Amino acid sequence: ITEKLPSKPQGKFTASVNRGLRSDTMKNHTATHLIHYALRKVLGRHVEQKGSLVNHQYLRFDFSHYEKVTPEQLEEVEKMVNALIRENIQLTELKDIPMDEAKSLGAMALFGEKYGDLVRVIRFGDSVELCGGTHVGATGEIGICKIISEGSIAAGIRRIEAITGARAENWIRDQIRAMEDIMALFKNNSKVVDAVKQLVDENAAIKKQLEKIEKEKLKDLKGFLYGQIERAGDTELIRSIVNLPDAGKIRDLAFQIRGEKRNLVLIIGTVINGKPNLSIMITDDLVESNNWDAGKVVREAAKKMQGGGGGQPFFATAGGKNPEGLQEAVDTAYKLIFEPS
Repeated sequence: ITEKLPSKPQGKFTASVNRGLRSDTMKNHTATHLIHYALRKVLGRHVEQKGSLVNHQYLRFDFSHYEKVTPEQLEEVEKMVNALIRENIQLTELKDIPMDEAKSLGAMALFGEKYGDLVRVIRFGDSVELCGGTHVGATGEIGICKIISEGSIAAGIRRIEAITGARAENWIRDQIRAMEDIMALFKNNSKVVDAVKQLVDENAAIKKQLEKIEKEKLKDLKGFLYGQIERAGDTELIRSIVNLPDAGKIRDLAFQIRGEKRNLVLIIGTVINGKPNLSIMITDDLVESNNWDAGKVVREAAKKMQGGGGGQPFFATAGGKNPEGLQEAVDTAYKLIFEPS
């Protein structure tokens, strides 16, 4: 690879191969053949290659299959590939043989490849494919193959990613270290899976309790706000600054009130992570009868707290930069609705 054209392109040049990168690429490419073979053995002969990528870092193999590969099937494929690696099967390379002869040997043509009358056959035991790539001299050179992911990329097309050699060893070592760290957190409890499951269950129970507490707090706040209802002409009004630093909870509260009340306007302010937030809810009957629009109101009111926002006619929110302007934003929203100039 050159970054610029040589000054004398008619001169003599020497091409060299990075042996380390080429060796890693050969391992990944050969492992692709073995994975293809193993997939057909485990999943069925309908499996065909639909694409691949091979470099010195990893391999990617796309294949036809119409359902998720189960963890057990994936484990069986990986075990079969590594068994073939341990057998140290020698490469058989047949160059420039007629296509008919290659087919009689059981060679599989690869997806997307174009072949002439004479082809190259690569064989590792029962794995026989037409291929022009580079391969190890024997499967034992791969060392080890580890599948690191499997998933769907299109209808009827799955993708496997895997690593080989030293990268696979390093990956496995990292997993072992992570497990050792986890075990250390649980004081080297040999039943670490049970301990983690117990922790997950406890966390889920605590989360449920917190959700229940939050619902109760929201219920209490709603009751408090209902106690603050005032009249604005023929309309009921709630305007308040509350301590509820969660935009999602404010939305939930507004929608609860919207479902329970008619003829009501809610203008509520709070501070979230040090920044002011303004929410306006107008019940549907008022939106229809008065043509009020919470989105337009909140955009204008938000200027008082150096912010902006928007939304729908029945519900809108705005954020700002200046918490000191929150009360003025609430008051402005009130005036825009009830005291338009």
